[in-house]
Amino acid sequence: MVPRPTRRHADDEREIPLGEYQRIAEFRARLREFLRHNERACAQWDLTPQRFLLLLVIKGAPDGSERMSFTDLAGRLHLSRNTVTELCARAEESGLLSREPSEVDQRVVYLRLTHEGERRLEAVVRESDGYRSELRASFDQLSDSFRLATRQRKKASASR
Repeated sequence: MVPRPTRRHADDEREIPLGEYQRIAEFRARLREFLRHNERACAQWDLTPQRFLLLLVIKGAPDGSERMSFTDLAGRLHLSRNTVTELCARAEESGLLSREPSEVDQRVVYLRLTHEGERRLEAVVRESDGYRSELRASFDQLSDSFRLATRQRKKASASR
């Protein structure tokens, strides 16, 4: 679950240190670098970024089944069910996905990667390993910075 943004109160006069801006800027730069590299890797393997994300979400299904229903995909991708249906139909026509009926509910159809879908997804993920490590390190630095800032704010509030 993604936290909802909070509105700053007019009485929140806390000055944001320059270092915090620098860490946020560094993280954003690394994130953009990662995404740009990922887009290039996708193109090399004849995947659009949307198809890559579709394959990744199915392969990484939260329950470990490596399959997802259209409804679950729509929720994970934050897209309408109609958009997901179209995206999946095109991926299926390209030989990247196959349909699998539910053994429990005849109304439910699961999508699973084909061998070709697995091959291309794995290739893009492997090509992005180095960039993902850099992004993770940058994220860890940003997280540490936020934790420190939160502790300092709490300490300052407690001393008032």
